[in-house]
Amino acid sequence: MGPIPGDHYLPATPATVLWGRLPCETDAAVLTVSPGETVTFDTVSHEGILPDQGQDPLGFFTGHGVADDAVLTDAVEIAASVPRDPDLDGPHVVTGPVFVEGVQPGDLLKITVVSLAPRVPYGVISNRHGKGALPGILPRGPRNVSVFTPVIDGHGALPLTADGERVVTFPLAPFLGTMGVAVAGTERPHSVPPGAHGGNIDINLLVEGTVLYLPVQVPGALAYVGDPHFAQGDGEVALTALEASLRATVRFDVVPRAEALAAFGELAGPMVRTSEYLVPTGLDPDLNEAMRKAVRAALDLLQARYGMAEDLAYAYLSAATDFDISQVVDIVCGVHARIREADFAGVSLEGQE
Repeated sequence: MGPIPGDHYLPATPATVLWGRLPCETDAAVLTVSPGETVTFDTVSHEGILPDQGQDPLGFFTGHGVADDAVLTDAVEIAASVPRDPDLDGPHVVTGPVFVEGVQPGDLLKITVVSLAPRVPYGVISNRHGKGALPGILPRGPRNVSVFTPVIDGHGALPLTADGERVVTFPLAPFLGTMGVAVAGTERPHSVPPGAHGGNIDINLLVEGTVLYLPVQVPGALAYVGDPHFAQGDGEVALTALEASLRATVRFDVVPRAEALAAFGELAGPMVRTSEYLVPTGLDPDLNEAMRKAVRAALDLLQARYGMAEDLAYAYLSAATDFDISQVVDIVCGVHARIREADFAGVSLEGQE
């Protein structure tokens, strides 16, 4: 319930979501839009609907003191009726895909995050066996751990100990962990590992007002969103962060290939842009290799955009750019670089006067 600011509205229903898989080229779009138009998506968090939580969000959340009418009806419906193979599919619910008219392979899809509104006043942080940064160590007991986390005065609230008498609070910074485009071919990707298609990139910089650029693989892009978060630290070490459902409004634009090459060079994967930073990414199952790929992507960006010599770009990155770990828990690890655009304010773009 609440405002729907987009030009189009896409609710989360069994007909408009996938659970555990991401769209591919042969999937039918559930909505068609023109470049420049906005879409308001309802997204549903997977936390609270998974089998190890009973696959019964009404029972799970009311068991933590949530009123019946504060449990999302679409989450209840999705848990009960959307097909998912627990042995083969991922956990995430994604809304879409959306066909963007005029977008072709080789172009970039530009996704601007216009607004992110919490749909509920609570979320869940989970640690599951074999997952997280410390598999085999945490969780300590035989069971998975899902920590119900209420929102109090605009902050997440976690108890310090099991008795819950003292709590630590932390600020919220909502973002979508998953934004992506469909892959070529007939096989839907697993929802967990990110890739050139975007998907579960879990970059917490993607708050309101930021932009994600993705290389388009199929006509119309077939874009989707999901994995909503209220907050996440870089690394997302326990497996999930504060997962909670959002109403997200995004704008879709196309960057034609020639323009994309002039602005950014050949992007091999996702790139974020904030009010301060250009943020190229590196993705690989090996965190060390993900770091190397992020450095290579940053070098290529500086060379293509500003005509910066490789050895000087390497020196600049070492002196002035932070490389952050996006996450280490999604099979494919992520590293992203934060290049300050202000440092290049007096530099003309390559090929321009």
